[in-house]
Amino acid sequence: MGNRHRIPVYNNPILNGDWPDPDAVQVEGTYYLIASSFNRVPGLPVLRSKNLVDWEHAGHALPELPQTNHYSLVRHGSGVWAPALRHHDGKFWIFYPDPDHGIFVLSAEKAEGPWSVPHLLYPGRGLIDPCPLWDDDGTAYLVHGWAKSRIGVKNRLTVHRMSPDASRLLDHGTHVINGEELPGFTTLEGPKFYKRDGWYWIFAPAGGVATGWQSVFRSRSPFGPYEERRVLEQCDSPVNGPHQGAWVTTPEGEDWFLHFQDRGAYGRVVHLQPMGWGEDGWPWMGKTADDGGPGTPVLSHPYPVGTSPEDVAPPSSDNFTSPALGPQWHWQANPRDEWLSTCGGGHLILRPQANDPINLRELPNVLAQILPGEPSTFTTTLELDDVPVGTRAGVVVLGQRYAWLGLVRTENGYVLGSGTGSEGPYEQQMGRAVALPGPSIELQIRTDETPRATFAWRVGPTDPWQIPIWDFDVVEGRWIGAELGIFAASPLGSREHGSVRVGPVRVDTAPVRRATTQRIAAPVSP
Repeated sequence: MGNRHRIPVYNNPILNGDWPDPDAVQVEGTYYLIASSFNRVPGLPVLRSKNLVDWEHAGHALPELPQTNHYSLVRHGSGVWAPALRHHDGKFWIFYPDPDHGIFVLSAEKAEGPWSVPHLLYPGRGLIDPCPLWDDDGTAYLVHGWAKSRIGVKNRLTVHRMSPDASRLLDHGTHVINGEELPGFTTLEGPKFYKRDGWYWIFAPAGGVATGWQSVFRSRSPFGPYEERRVLEQCDSPVNGPHQGAWVTTPEGEDWFLHFQDRGAYGRVVHLQPMGWGEDGWPWMGKTADDGGPGTPVLSHPYPVGTSPEDVAPPSSDNFTSPALGPQWHWQANPRDEWLSTCGGGHLILRPQANDPINLRELPNVLAQILPGEPSTFTTTLELDDVPVGTRAGVVVLGQRYAWLGLVRTENGYVLGSGTGSEGPYEQQMGRAVALPGPSIELQIRTDETPRATFAWRVGPTDPWQIPIWDFDVVEGRWIGAELGIFAASPLGSREHGSVRVGPVRVDTAPVRRATTQRIAAPVSP
């Protein structure tokens, strides 16, 4: 039988949280991944990996959204849509769409940054999901899709000639694929442009975020005509809508496909599928079908050849010992310096702004992070210091509906406050106002696998946790998953002063399926 040895096996999803619309490249044995960020700031998160499975934060490409005044307000569902990441001519390039402004380009010598100021390559509404291709002779092209919500057109892909330095487009574009002409196609979008063996390839999802599939198109010309094949579908898998991502080749020559799955309130989590090329020249993905039809997503698989598990992951807890805000945090709009102070002493300071809109979905200075993809507990402490009467501060589960629990300063002292709301100017108060002995409190958000959120509070670290008699069905945001956040706001028209001291944030999750091992037969020596 020969010797046997163990190989590591990973489990999907490899990124069990909201990393929407991933794209990735491999450069000198290191993998880099970016994701859309919508109205979250900083935007365009950059992750790094040595094995395509275990990822760590490497930075953000956008410290703020370039339309500064426009994004001083919360713009749910706007901002950075599906981006593309490429490495060309010694540089990293990101092309990203803002559906209300156009297609932008930025570049960097290193993926960790610093990144250039975004250049508006193609102004206009409804232009989405761009991806460049630099051909063998140096000619450059750009493919993109269309957003019906902005321009009344969708389900088609357009290719342009582009200057090699990505400074301008050279034509008005050619519609190369019209989903209306393909049986069963709806919402064709998210194209990624490649070239292999003399064929131009467009990988593109269709059928909708939660219910669609992955198709690939090929042509001998970047302008078509293109032929199509479906290569990845849900079939009998629990992984719905498996599509939209990145084809990556390892230094060892293996091909892989990164894609997302829409999990509602948990957002768009990332899966890794084995990939290869058939004798007919078409790619296959996942578990291949016996009848030659589309592949099915795998739930587990051996790591890429030549790699092993790494003990890294994007952070969630934060002890606030760094002088800078951790990479897991983001605001709901372009931030201002006066919102926050970090001192590196185990806490941070939020300064309430006199901008409380009552409805927290419209509050730009909510400091948030993505909801973990498994049951979790989010714990922190808050202490009010010399804030105006009416100031409230607390923890919030934020989606298209939200719920919060925290402190409120009154004329007579401090009370426990809570509320829930959705789109609209008002929110509903939850429970009764409980008088508190002082300006500090410890708060928890506990989420289960539903996900449903339960809130808890206590005054001192040895006190028993108090759980209000209400819970909250967590829902997704606008094109994003739900978020866990901290906020502080004073009534409109009040004099801005005082601060909120935020203690360390601890995020505990249920046991995660770590990498396992599998016995395989070693080759028998001749």
